[in-house]
Amino acid sequence: MDEKELNEAIEALCRSKAEEFRMIGYEHVTAEEIWQCVSSGYRSGTAPPLHKIVNDILTLKVTSFMNYMTISAFKGTAFQ
Repeated sequence: MDEKELNEAIEALCRSKAEEFRMIGYEHVTAEEIWQCVSSGYRSGTAPPLHKIVNDILTLKVTSFMNYMTISAFKGTAFQ
């Protein structure tokens, strides 16, 4: 799997998780926000193994996501 295919697969997982959140009432969640939330837990410069990325996306809970968004808002971090 080359880097382009890997990025497309991760993007598809993030879109799927965003759609899951929309189905339970969080209508304005985007795939980009999901990725920002998940990737915020990774050290910069080091890419975790693919299985960890997939697991982190698929097991992301709404409460964890909303905590991340709230903290980002308090810090003044821009998000769409």
